[in-house]
Amino acid sequence: MSVEFIDTNVLVYAHEGGAGAKHDRAVDLLARLFEDANGALSIQVLSEFYSVATKKLAMKSEETEEVISDLGAWIVHRPGHADLLKASRLHRRYKISWWDALVLNSAIEVGCSVLWTEDLADGQRYGSVVVRNPFR
Repeated sequence: MSVEFIDTNVLVYAHEGGAGAKHDRAVDLLARLFEDANGALSIQVLSEFYSVATKKLAMKSEETEEVISDLGAWIVHRPGHADLLKASRLHRRYKISWWDALVLNSAIEVGCSVLWTEDLADGQRYGSVVVRNPFR
């Protein structure tokens, strides 16, 4: 089974009803990952989602907490000190943003083959992880 990592933007679009086709694609992707039981994310992604959901999407904190609780069934990477150092190296090596480097490191650490995000180039390979943009 191949584990697939979800970035924050996928979760946000899945809960943003007015996002049109992006909403539909995000919902379909999350449904497949729940069905296949091969989804992964990180504490960073969950934290960013909570912030965006309660502010930009105006979701109630209880509703957002329920979403986060459901996602606890997935693999959840909890970065530690060593992960920050690894992300720093990824940041320098690939010249990507710090936050993307943290997400990429988490995907690598949990052994993901795919990182679903719109923030990095679709098809870009970072070692064993390939980036896929679900909205293309």
